[in-house]
Amino acid sequence: MLEISNLSHTYANGTVALDDVSLSIPRGMYGLLGPNGAGKSTLMRTVATLQQPTSGTIQFGDIDVLAEPQRLRRTLGYLPQDFGVYPRVSAYAMLDQLALLKGITSAGERKSVVETLLNQTNLWAVRNKSIAGFSGGMRQRFGIAQALIGNPELIIVDEPTAGLDPEERNRFLNLLAAIGDNVVVILSTHIVDDVADLCPLMAVLANGKVQLQGKPAELIASTRGKVWRKAIAHSELEDYQQKYEVISTRLFAGKTIVHVLADKKPAGFEPVEGGLEDVYFTTLSTVRRAA
Repeated sequence: MLEISNLSHTYANGTVALDDVSLSIPRGMYGLLGPNGAGKSTLMRTVATLQQPTSGTIQFGDIDVLAEPQRLRRTLGYLPQDFGVYPRVSAYAMLDQLALLKGITSAGERKSVVETLLNQTNLWAVRNKSIAGFSGGMRQRFGIAQALIGNPELIIVDEPTAGLDPEERNRFLNLLAAIGDNVVVILSTHIVDDVADLCPLMAVLANGKVQLQGKPAELIASTRGKVWRKAIAHSELEDYQQKYEVISTRLFAGKTIVHVLADKKPAGFEPVEGGLEDVYFTTLSTVRRAA
């Protein structure tokens, strides 16, 4: 169990990135949803011991993360939003070097670990190819391979599917699902479908605060009967935004589909069955109104 308690962080320029964040994250996949600038990366970097918070505590099992960062690092796998590698080094050689840095000094053990990870991430066929020649999806799969070195008990992945095509995204999410049963895996993203597809528990972070947390199915149920949909001409959008609480819009077949939040059915609208995207946009709409 990862326990984050009353965590806050204010940067030197006065920006409040985290504001009294508290989360209890058990084993399994945990989704952290939020828009760009919500504080997700700051939270992930803090949990990964890459920066110290202004205040608060983080406990992982019997490890006081802020007081004993080296203990956590021994059991941590981290895939940041952007990561650098030596571009002209092969995937096999890079994993071998990273395994050595992780403390696997036996050549035979390293060989077994590297070959297992390359097969697990479906990179065996390109093991001798330089990472510079990898596609975005292959690079992300290499990223998760390096994060799995040493059988970590806590894995953090930050925006892992951004920029991937649908096939690579599915392949990557299937890989995450396969490893997420017996360890704590935090999936930090702004892509709602990633959380909906994988995570039995989730939270929404916005303006540095936890705005919502729980089980996706229960959160979806809480919006039923409150979200309504209508197709309108794009020229009407401004009028609808003034008249209703519009939580999202999208184009479909030349029309603008608006979703609005209301306790009763507005005239001309139809009910929306509801999904995690509506939960997410409803939460952000509430945050914007309160700002």
